[in-house]
Amino acid sequence: MKRRDFLKSVTAVAASGAVSAPAVFSPAKAQSRAETLLIVSESGPNNVDIHGVGTNVPGYEVSWNCYDRLISHEMKTVDGTAYYDRDKFKPELAEDMNVGDMSATFKLKKNATFHDGTPVTAKDVKWSLDRAVSVGGFPTFQMSAGSLTKPEQFVVVDDHTVRVDFLRKDRLTIPDLAVIVPCVMNSGLVQKHATEKDPWGLEYTKQNTAGSGAYRVASWTAGTEVVMERNDKWVGGPMPKVKRIVWRMVPSAGNRRALLERGDADISYDLPNKDFVELKGAGKLNIISTPYSNGIQYIGMNVKIPPFDNPKVRQAIAYALPYQKIMDAVLFGLAKPCFGAPAGKATEVAWPQAHGFNTDIAKAKALLAEAGFPNGFETTLSFDLGFAGVNEPLCVLTQESLAQIGIKVTINKIPGANWRTELNKKVLPLYTNVFSGWLDYPEYFFIWCYHGKNSIFNTMNYQSKEIDGYIDGAVTAAANGDKPAYEKDVKGFVDVAFADMPRVPLYQPYVNIATQKNISGYQYWFHRRLDYRALVKA
Repeated sequence: MKRRDFLKSVTAVAASGAVSAPAVFSPAKAQSRAETLLIVSESGPNNVDIHGVGTNVPGYEVSWNCYDRLISHEMKTVDGTAYYDRDKFKPELAEDMNVGDMSATFKLKKNATFHDGTPVTAKDVKWSLDRAVSVGGFPTFQMSAGSLTKPEQFVVVDDHTVRVDFLRKDRLTIPDLAVIVPCVMNSGLVQKHATEKDPWGLEYTKQNTAGSGAYRVASWTAGTEVVMERNDKWVGGPMPKVKRIVWRMVPSAGNRRALLERGDADISYDLPNKDFVELKGAGKLNIISTPYSNGIQYIGMNVKIPPFDNPKVRQAIAYALPYQKIMDAVLFGLAKPCFGAPAGKATEVAWPQAHGFNTDIAKAKALLAEAGFPNGFETTLSFDLGFAGVNEPLCVLTQESLAQIGIKVTINKIPGANWRTELNKKVLPLYTNVFSGWLDYPEYFFIWCYHGKNSIFNTMNYQSKEIDGYIDGAVTAAANGDKPAYEKDVKGFVDVAFADMPRVPLYQPYVNIATQKNISGYQYWFHRRLDYRALVKA
């Protein structure tokens, strides 16, 4: 079957409730099939530029595979799964890295080229890093988390050498250069498409890749399909085995499962947990489950919107949530609980960790009455429709549970392409979301989610000088190697967060991946998306 016919067959499957098409590839096309990886998921990218406004999580996957960074992480093995090593780094575009006391110098690989054949130079690196710290929003805040805030920090030494100057001692600076945001772009190409109103060429890179990475976007139909082809001149690492990635958006979980079970799809990672449990039991597919690093699913409350400005209301909700029902009926045990810590349990120097709240309707009602709402109130609970498989049943169970204490909840389903934008407006009164900190340190999570100063993911609008002091103290103590002060500050900000409860941790999610038996090379990364570069199809 020709590729266009194959794509038509998958489109037909996605549009119907039944799966009846024959095998996707004939034996005559076996070689082509072996070189092509078909991925199916619930939702896809809304932007292929990590620096774009409101780029969603699927967009991270495109950027990771199509762009290079100066450095990346080494790998290790955790419970049998290849897992990025938080503390060890390796060159990607750089061939050499020399870290000094207040700067790091990177020598670029002289044979590195962008997808159009243009050589990668230090000028491109500087322009790209300047862009990251200047465009605003998420990319700029991400860079600032590692004390990378000023274009003056990025210095072109010569055509193939760039220096990054440190503003201060910060143990997050080098790790922050290995995340998705500081990707290196073809500055000349992007600048050709820049305008006075769009000086960084964001409109162009929203739909076009301009990188040097292992893959390039060959075609993209938003909401339907992304096709990526291997860059055969890539020098950032070992040449990938898979030549072509076909990533299709198949909204129906039943259809995604059917495609996997028939062998028509190679990988899916957006199935209901019940399906993953059943598929693992059947034994015909590889099922890999890995806890999110530094991540939780939570219920967030906007503390600037009454009645969520009242701590007793927030605590009442924390007691009313149906934690175990969510674990059993939505997750089927594929998550780590973040609730129900035993009374008197000491706070850990770790994140995530469990809080002491558990489902207690009587206590929730009493707190709500103390807060002045004996008859409850009405509100809206929002979720990302792009991950409806978990979010929708979670919200339905929450709606039912809050009704028991008089809170009438209307569920608000926000399309995945709009979710990040709506969330960052900080106007949603009550919502569920996942946040996973790319740098696996407790203070990094809290910088993003709880700090009152320019915290883009502090979507609760939470302000606390006490918690800010603990977070800042932990950052300083870590930089200075002051372990006792660091441990004191981490325990301090966790205790304040669990007392004020602007967001209620529910559980630490697992990344669940289902693959055909002939697929190997899966790696868990901090961004939780697929790295195509290591995948192998027998």
